[in-house]
Amino acid sequence: MLSPAKTKHKKMHKGRGSNVATRKTDISFGSFALKSMEGLWVTSRQIEAARKAITHYLQKGGKIWIRIFPDKPITTKGSETGMGGGKGAVDHYVAVVKPGMVLFEIDGVEEKVAKEALRLASHKLPVKTRFIKK
Repeated sequence: MLSPAKTKHKKMHKGRGSNVATRKTDISFGSFALKSMEGLWVTSRQIEAARKAITHYLQKGGKIWIRIFPDKPITTKGSETGMGGGKGAVDHYVAVVKPGMVLFEIDGVEEKVAKEALRLASHKLPVKTRFIKK
């Protein structure tokens, strides 16, 4: 699964809200893409599950680009731990997805095949998505 090799800070604040995306809004590499319609955190496990769904359907045909990367650490404290004692240890990493962000891109296949592959991937993700083409 995806996780950053090195981070400047071990733990991070939660952050507030999910404004509309200003970056990663257009198709840059492929011909077809999966675009998010809402803002949410997508875990590295969900990204990997979606990637596997796409590659399994394409069967060594076409090229895939993953436009999001889980670089936000999420911490958890142990169960039955009292108040205080500081912030918990890093549990997993998430990618912050905003409405309008391109998540995956595909090229080198027909539109029908790309649409089905991205549809299968969208079922693995917690965000509402839309299929777009260049």
